Amino acid sequence: MRWRFSLARLWAVLAKEFIQMRRDKVTFVMMIGVPIMQLLIFGYAINSDPRNLPTLVEMADEGPVTRAIIMGMQTSTYFDFQGIVTSGEQGDAALRDGSANFVVVIPPDFERDILRGRSPEILLSADGSDPTAVGGGTAAMSSIIDRAVAQTLTGPLSYAGVATQPIRVVVHRQYNPEGNTSINIVPGLLGIILSLTMVMITAVAIVRETEKGTMETLIATPVRPMEVMLGKILPYVLVGYVQTAVFLIVSSVLFSVPFLGSEFAFFIGFNLYIVVNLALGFLISTIARSQMQAMQISFFTLLPTILLSGFMFPFAAMPGWAQGIGSAIPATHFLRLVRKVMLKGADLADILGDLANISAIMLVIVAVALKRYRQTLD
Repeated sequence: MRWRFSLARLWAVLAKEFIQMRRDKVTFVMMIGVPIMQLLIFGYAINSDPRNLPTLVEMADEGPVTRAIIMGMQTSTYFDFQGIVTSGEQGDAALRDGSANFVVVIPPDFERDILRGRSPEILLSADGSDPTAVGGGTAAMSSIIDRAVAQTLTGPLSYAGVATQPIRVVVHRQYNPEGNTSINIVPGLLGIILSLTMVMITAVAIVRETEKGTMETLIATPVRPMEVMLGKILPYVLVGYVQTAVFLIVSSVLFSVPFLGSEFAFFIGFNLYIVVNLALGFLISTIARSQMQAMQISFFTLLPTILLSGFMFPFAAMPGWAQGIGSAIPATHFLRLVRKVMLKGADLADILGDLANISAIMLVIVAVALKRYRQTLD
């Protein structure tokens, strides 16, 4: 009877699905690749307790207590001393361009004031635009100083160490004094939103034309690959403009995120970032054979964008191989750019390095996309 269950029919359907799965290589790679990527990134690259963050020291005095404090900071593994600055301006510039997360300032006559019981101050300037990155180091400073004092002020100098507070630590969290996580997350969210929507919209739209057959008509015309790419990309730039405008309004009204830098620098940066993401979407469209595949590949690129760009986890705390992968992601450089402009008051000169990195990535993506598109023409 027809209603009876048939193992033969079941096996025929299963065989068909396995054959289809084998032919759909993109979906198969997604099923295998995404779990492996998640395992590697979360297992090795993600660090919720950032260590070895770049640190500079402004040393106006030097002595045994100072050396013990510096050694204690290095031993704690929260700080990775990169060198010495000779002025506060140099330290502020390093914090602003992101080359340092901390600047330790040892004041003049520091050692003498300790011996006289005057409780001198150590200034720890931190890049507060990312509260997660600097939280562990600032919290550990008091215990580091206590150990340094106990190790150094012994014997005849022990009297200086019995004071209630022989050394005071003043923490200056620049760019985000209150430590609000929204001040850090919201500007970075712009990069994630633009990446997701620009890449997926372009990839799916172009693949949809291929599925409908309209792309074949376009290929039959004398339109060149670069003209096709620009013609498909530029209309979606307007979508990016609308998203960015809405983002800026909402971030200011609801989350009180400041905008301290150059509007022109921001304009150049987000336009370049929109174009590189649209070019990536065009590249994906040359790989995918269906709209579902285009969406799958777009989500596949989104995972490292969120996890390895510095959006959720401090970039400086990642291992070297993860930083290498993250440096090849456009969002990594755009997040630095937008945080510099909005939170640190950067102008065009301050973000030239980030613009150069995004431009280099864009040129590579465009070259590969045009090559694959020519292969499609053939």
